[in-house]
Amino acid sequence: MAQNSAHSPLDSNSQSSSKFIETRSIDYIPEAERHGRLWSQFTLWFGTNLQITSIVTGALAVILGGDVFWSLIGLFVGQIFGGTVMALHAAQGPQLGLPQMISSRVQFGVFGAVIPIVLVCILYLGFSATGIVLAGQSLGSLLNTSSTVGIVVFSLFIIGVTIFGYRVIHVLGRFASLIGIIAFIYLYTSLVFKYDLAALLEANRHFTLPNFLLAISLGASWQIAYGPYVADYSRYLPSAISPLKTFLAVGGGSAIGSQISMSLGVFAAALAGDQFVGHEVNFIVGLGGTGIIASFLYLSIILGKVMATTLNTYGSFMSIATILSGFKRQQRFSPVARFIYIVLIVGVAAAVALTGQGAFLKLFKSFILFLLAFFTPWSAINLVDYYFVTKGRYDLVALSDPNGRYGRWNIAGISTYVVGVTVQMPFLATSFYTGPLVEKLGGTDISWIIGLLVPGVMYYFACKIWPKSIPDKLMLPS
Repeated sequence: MAQNSAHSPLDSNSQSSSKFIETRSIDYIPEAERHGRLWSQFTLWFGTNLQITSIVTGALAVILGGDVFWSLIGLFVGQIFGGTVMALHAAQGPQLGLPQMISSRVQFGVFGAVIPIVLVCILYLGFSATGIVLAGQSLGSLLNTSSTVGIVVFSLFIIGVTIFGYRVIHVLGRFASLIGIIAFIYLYTSLVFKYDLAALLEANRHFTLPNFLLAISLGASWQIAYGPYVADYSRYLPSAISPLKTFLAVGGGSAIGSQISMSLGVFAAALAGDQFVGHEVNFIVGLGGTGIIASFLYLSIILGKVMATTLNTYGSFMSIATILSGFKRQQRFSPVARFIYIVLIVGVAAAVALTGQGAFLKLFKSFILFLLAFFTPWSAINLVDYYFVTKGRYDLVALSDPNGRYGRWNIAGISTYVVGVTVQMPFLATSFYTGPLVEKLGGTDISWIIGLLVPGVMYYFACKIWPKSIPDKLMLPS
């Protein structure tokens, strides 16, 4: 891809290779500050997905009526579909040198991009809160105290990690991958020696389309939900790195890690029956043993949630910074401002976690399916624009100018997004709302498929009918 050879000059506030505390936020990362390898992208997303929440997500496929055999296959299909979507977003990071959501200004306008970003912030909040609940339970058990104390201690730790930023997050990713591999090898080994998994795969094998599609939706939604911030963690990679290699490193790490975790959840739910709901963490740890082993497994669960919650918090900060910068035309935020925003984000998530920790599993199931109605249309519009309309030829300076190339509001993008959310409603099945066509489809929720296809096609033809200004090549700050 052709690029402008000019780069932003380094200033005294720029991040050098020796610093661990990140100083940049939503501003462009100059080539001289690029660093990292594809292996770090793989370990970051692999380690992030080796965690208790993905185990619980996989368990839902069985808890809600599926059998072991077809649930495993459905979840795998969902990883492929959803992982492809999220990895296509990740490949944008090294090319643009920007966090994910600020590029939405190309499709929605400088002010219009606030619409999907606000919704994304709400969804981050939900993910952070549910993650804090499970981490609080694990930390409480490890410290022999209440889950409430565990939630508070865990939240304080997340604040400290997130303030350090990009480099520390990737270091944690490598460490989490190592600990996660050890823990999951032990858990799977325990399962093999304690239970007849082959018999479990054969027992009660029954294919029903609604349950199979539910498993696909659980896997796909898990992956698609990373879309709005996945490029935040690839934007420091050198732009010369192949987009295909970035795609494979991120998508492979995320899909493999989550499939390992969700498969364990499927087996655990099938073995535990009614004992699993409400005791997810203790049951998983109980599979491995007691004493020092149990303490190690609790530590593994906590570390996995540190990764996931840190990503959510970091992504929330980037999104809030993007919202504020759209109106204030400010690209940099002081360390004090960064600290305040992060404390507020984690504080609100912790408050939600403390309030709703009793009914976690039911709320999480509804949340992860309902959020698809808001994630998928944005994802479809962003990907179609980047890969088929502009083909990556963005004017990065104009992203901060409401009077520039992208304007304040992009009616085509906003209208398509609204339609994309609306057309899913008849096919959506959650405890919040069930569409009128769900029953006719045998209770099957296919809203995420509609949410990807309809707005993607609509936006492509809208740009053909009302063409927008597209530069000849990617225009970098100078």
